[in-house]
Amino acid sequence: MPRTRDRWIEEIRTLLSRSGFYVAGTHGVRPSSFDLAARRDATLLLVKVLKNIDALGAEEATRLLELGRLFPATVLIIGQASGASELEPGVVYTRYGVPIVNEETLREYLEEGIPPFLYASPGGTFARVSGERLRELRLGRALSLGTLAAVAGVSRRAIQLYEEGAGAEVDVIERIEAYLGEPIVSPIMIFGGSEGSPNPKSPSGGPPSAEASPTRGESSGVPDRPRPRTGDALRDGVIDQLDGLGLEVTVTVRAPFDAFSRSPQILLTGVGSLRTALHRAEILHGLSRVAEGHAMFVVAESVHRPSIDGLPILNVRELRRHRDRDDLFDDLTEREGP
Repeated sequence: MPRTRDRWIEEIRTLLSRSGFYVAGTHGVRPSSFDLAARRDATLLLVKVLKNIDALGAEEATRLLELGRLFPATVLIIGQASGASELEPGVVYTRYGVPIVNEETLREYLEEGIPPFLYASPGGTFARVSGERLRELRLGRALSLGTLAAVAGVSRRAIQLYEEGAGAEVDVIERIEAYLGEPIVSPIMIFGGSEGSPNPKSPSGGPPSAEASPTRGESSGVPDRPRPRTGDALRDGVIDQLDGLGLEVTVTVRAPFDAFSRSPQILLTGVGSLRTALHRAEILHGLSRVAEGHAMFVVAESVHRPSIDGLPILNVRELRRHRDRDDLFDDLTEREGP
């Protein structure tokens, strides 16, 4: 019997846990931009599991990458196929700037310490050349650019680009390594390192995305920027209150939380009915622990307990009583308990 998506997510969660990560899932919240959040030391991951990576659209990728920038966290998709073709082990794929590997690649990286060296790109499969190493070997053996270019079957300019760290096709790499008798490729660090990182750099400039837009000047670069409206009176009112407490608030879409704040502590805020709070309490509390921050759920109804499953529950009147963000965080810490 083919494994279900939920079972596959649970297997990835087990793999991460066995490798020393503290993991929280978003089970029961659909749709969600990510399926798992995991932390090991300073490494924070947001993981999405997709049977076919072609199902990832541009908007969904944008949301996922925006969440990664907010935490910040490494964004990673675990995929199985692209169209009718299985994803190859040891290869990093990309869709809309989001890195993708198959389960075997992740397992080898976590359990055996074997990073991928190849990445898929239009035109074939490539590897990232260690430019400094290639130049060192070429000069150490008194080889000219032309000699190495003839061996590799490329131009002199291509060798220069390789020495600057450009990628090369696998067959070119193989010819150079066979001639030199030395490896010249750099590993691709899926997470936890900067060399060969598959995650794109945060873009500079340009308007924030509509799915996750900051409400205050510091995040947007524009003082007193108008706050985005969600169309939900309760949610908009809570965002206004958080903004008034001095928090930098980002409205989220297709996430287990309705708003993200970092000022400088992380705060994940859910907004809705008490029934929704009961449904999301375990999830939000788990995510806040992975993020090493706080979470809360704000409701309109009166509540008769400070928290549910470790998640602080406040109604709008209680939220309004807080003087500033420090006062709010003190209250949340008390409600979270030991």
